[in-house]
Amino acid sequence: MRRFFLIVLDGCGCGELPDVLEYGVGDLGSNTLANTAKAVGGVHLPTLERLGLGNLTEIRGVKANPDAPSHWGRLAEKSKGKDTVTGHWEMMGVITDPAFPIYPNGFPDDLIAAYEATIGTKTIGHYPASGTEILKQLGEEHLHTGYPIVYTSADSVFQVAAHETYFGLERLYEICEIARATLPLCRVIARPFVGESAETFRRTENRKDWPLPPPHLTTLDRLSEAGKTTHFIGKTCELFPEAPGQHRELTTNNPAHCAALTNAAQHSDADFIFANLEDFDMLYGHRNDPIGFARLLEEFDAWLGTDFLPHLRPGDLVGITADHGNDPTTPSTDHSREYIPLLLFGPSITTPQNLGDVSGFDWWSNTLLRYLVDGEMP
Repeated sequence: MRRFFLIVLDGCGCGELPDVLEYGVGDLGSNTLANTAKAVGGVHLPTLERLGLGNLTEIRGVKANPDAPSHWGRLAEKSKGKDTVTGHWEMMGVITDPAFPIYPNGFPDDLIAAYEATIGTKTIGHYPASGTEILKQLGEEHLHTGYPIVYTSADSVFQVAAHETYFGLERLYEICEIARATLPLCRVIARPFVGESAETFRRTENRKDWPLPPPHLTTLDRLSEAGKTTHFIGKTCELFPEAPGQHRELTTNNPAHCAALTNAAQHSDADFIFANLEDFDMLYGHRNDPIGFARLLEEFDAWLGTDFLPHLRPGDLVGITADHGNDPTTPSTDHSREYIPLLLFGPSITTPQNLGDVSGFDWWSNTLLRYLVDGEMP
């Protein structure tokens, strides 16, 4: 039996792309893995070092290993953009061009007015902001007025924050579904929070995403048509429409994602297991916290070596990659336009292979189709 695991370390880019300046000077010099390790004086990643992560870029504390039992390289994005949906779509064979609309100066008044008329209430905010900072700025006004907070980021995203108790989680989901039905942005995200003041507000794990559906069939559809099954873990559940032969496990944090992956390695008979570990990006990249980012890398490495690799079956292949960068050491708190890791390994891969810099995140799409559908080794 053949299985293919693709594990997306959200935001873990490995070097600026040649077109980085098309996305602003804020991304210049970005290298999430290398700069994070440098900022903390080095990271201890013995499992990933053995598998060849240090071959991708200079990572302090992680040696290059030209004899790694893996295929390695870096993938350059073909699509226009540097967001979660664009990255995951390209991994599954969908190239985005032109980029989704963004609003670096905030949402225009006519867009907001039309949205408010549809949901029947005023909103506050309307500008780009960090999700935690905007709660400090507007959370108390939200409690006083009952108006939901609307904000965006450097990505094509319409985010709506509201208090779980005083506004109501179902009402928040309802007005987000209205936004999804009426707005052209790539993603609509519900950002529920709790707390009583600017000092105590905190976001909860009841966030929910409404991405646009892909414009055409994806690799996931092709797998379904071939009678193959897919097991989604984490954020990947929310990025693609449902198709026959799919199981969705909507875990919401890295420990839960990793536990689900361990269980899948032990028990799942799905052909393709597709997981996203978003805490790197959500908790540390967007908050410019290299210490937390580095600690999470070390926790992932320990889990990988102890609780995942020992359960692989002879026919398993495992890919480790990312969807974009999110360098916590640069002034920007947004995603960065970077190469992503290409690290492929499994019991049947024993010969080292340096693939260099490869055009297209859809290398993953082509590789897993050849392995699962055509029966070819990579």
